[in-house]
Amino acid sequence: MCFKFILSLIFLSLFSEGIHSHKNLNSNSNNVSLLAGIEFPEHSSFNAVSTSADSGCNPSISKMKNTQYIPTKEDDLDEDDDGDFVLSKKPQSPAVKLHLKHRSHGQKEAGKESVLKFTARDSIRIQTLHTRIKEKKNQNTASRLKEKSEQQLYKSLPVESGLISGQLTATLESGVSLGSGEYFMDVFVGTPPKHYSLILDTGSDLNWIQCVPCYDCFEQNGPHYAPLDSTSFKQITCHDPRCQLVSSPDPPQVCEDKKHNQTCPYFYWYGDSSNTTGDFALETFTVNLTSPAGEPELRQVENVMFGCGHWNRGLFHGAAGLLGLGRGPLSFSSQLQSLYGHSFSYCLVDRNSNASVTSKLIFGEDKDLLAHPELNFTSLVSGGEQNPVDTFYYVQIKSIVVGGEVLNIPAETWNLSAQGAGGGTIVDSGTTLSYFADPAYKIIKEAFEKKVNKKYPVVNDFPMLNPCYNVSGVGKLELPTFGIVFGDGAVWNFPVENYFIKLEPEEIVCLAVLGTPRSALSIIGNYQQQNFHVLYDTKMSRLGFAPAKCAEV
Repeated sequence: MCFKFILSLIFLSLFSEGIHSHKNLNSNSNNVSLLAGIEFPEHSSFNAVSTSADSGCNPSISKMKNTQYIPTKEDDLDEDDDGDFVLSKKPQSPAVKLHLKHRSHGQKEAGKESVLKFTARDSIRIQTLHTRIKEKKNQNTASRLKEKSEQQLYKSLPVESGLISGQLTATLESGVSLGSGEYFMDVFVGTPPKHYSLILDTGSDLNWIQCVPCYDCFEQNGPHYAPLDSTSFKQITCHDPRCQLVSSPDPPQVCEDKKHNQTCPYFYWYGDSSNTTGDFALETFTVNLTSPAGEPELRQVENVMFGCGHWNRGLFHGAAGLLGLGRGPLSFSSQLQSLYGHSFSYCLVDRNSNASVTSKLIFGEDKDLLAHPELNFTSLVSGGEQNPVDTFYYVQIKSIVVGGEVLNIPAETWNLSAQGAGGGTIVDSGTTLSYFADPAYKIIKEAFEKKVNKKYPVVNDFPMLNPCYNVSGVGKLELPTFGIVFGDGAVWNFPVENYFIKLEPEEIVCLAVLGTPRSALSIIGNYQQQNFHVLYDTKMSRLGFAPAKCAEV
């Protein structure tokens, strides 16, 4: 009773005080996981890197023999047979890998407290995602580019130059120890490169970092990025066609003809009170990776479009900013298409893995994944002209299978609204658990309750997840199977540890699925994706998934 009272107080404080947040085949894994974050491995070439603005250190720049260059509007672009614009000079892009590991370094979270934290954050994120979709905030890039005069903008953007043989693999760090369901990626920004930890988000596009001068900023680990300390920082002016890619603050700034160096201001809103405002710019991002020979290397990517945020609000868990992986042209993955092609993938280990085990984020074609015998693909939903989908990764669910039984869920539950008011299902890296709109959630929950029946004692005093069962002393759990059938026939079957969460030390297991209101968004969260290699292929407009031991990828 006391725990329920404390829980109620926490939720009341979350919503009354307006806490801000920006928030999106059987496996061989035997661990239950709470997924959430991104981090590069420790490695000697970065031992001297300091986040101090006055350190002046330059971590083994001589080792940065691999520099990737994103074309800008000044570059010569040729037109290929398909009408795409490509760089006339093509740099080489060898295959590489980066490693990811949990921020928690293998430490187990207390069961109830951990679930309370990330479900509260999930709740806020779902509300913000739904609001952004309904009000079409930050998602109108496609509609803005319909004007003929603005179509020329794409000629200034990075585009594929046929270099899809390359591969860039980054390490991811879980935010479990921070009560966060997100993943974090360590990047080195500027020249000389300084280290920053950015939230990875497939539910947004803009890459941004808190910048000096920071007039209104949230607390982060380490100092803010200082553009004046970087020799590679370049402002994008308001006259640059790329400035059309970002939304202007309200009221919009007048771009004066006589001021050729006038900056491009941006405003990016996340659905609640979380937002970032600053100057749109270009910078060099450096990543730590492992070559095919297993050797550590540093790789630079020049001319990355990003937001230099001077006013930033939100619950960003100590990060310095955000790295967008959405479908729009601003995202980090979209900008790397000129170097690595139109696909990226990740493989997330579970939270109970030890500190030496890392998750992976891979930009470019992964031949091992494409050759996986259990790799399945389902189509990404476009949304059509009435509701252009240029940020989120929507999939079309046809049915849910529990214990071998196809559940009787109304088909319209899964449909994306033609008017863009909601509905549909997204695959999201920033949401921890999976959420299904009513009546789907109610039917799924009742199916599990019916099939488990009286096999294990029911636990009713845990307020967030339902149903929960006492499995104290149980050697081998026997719980109903769970799978998703997509509209094109693809099937995603999950191991039990991906949809039941075990709470320690109570020895309780709970269904790791929750509900959202009718006609709202359904979400396949990162907890359900653990130990699957998940591929986002925007050129073929498809999502791939294959069971994997992510620690070995």
